[in-house]
Amino acid sequence: MTAGIAVDLRSAVPPYEQIRTQISSLIAVGSLAAGTRLPTVRSLAADLGIAAGTVARAYKELEQAGLIETRRRNGTVVVGMPDSVRPAGGSVPADLTAAVDRYIAAGRAAGLDDGTLQDILRLRLGHPQ
Repeated sequence: MTAGIAVDLRSAVPPYEQIRTQISSLIAVGSLAAGTRLPTVRSLAADLGIAAGTVARAYKELEQAGLIETRRRNGTVVVGMPDSVRPAGGSVPADLTAAVDRYIAAGRAAGLDDGTLQDILRLRLGHPQ
């Protein structure tokens, strides 16, 4: 699971927000399907080399957004995208996902961090922060 998640400690974006954004994106594009079990807070924190509280905050915000759910015996699992934000066809088209992947790769090759890439997208979508 950590193969899809990375934290850039030099980024202006807080680590918990980087984790939250990446997991929600993986859910949105279907890489994390409903019912998928997420790593424990401690396990993900150890894999990423960050404090467990940071991962716990990301999980808490994802749970408040209705994307994940913590179950006593089953751990933390993906609930899926709420209907209000689910794409019309139920999933994101593969060519769109590929285009986003190319955008991310080009941005990282140019030395941009995740926060900067997100800011560029917000501006292009007409949603400046």
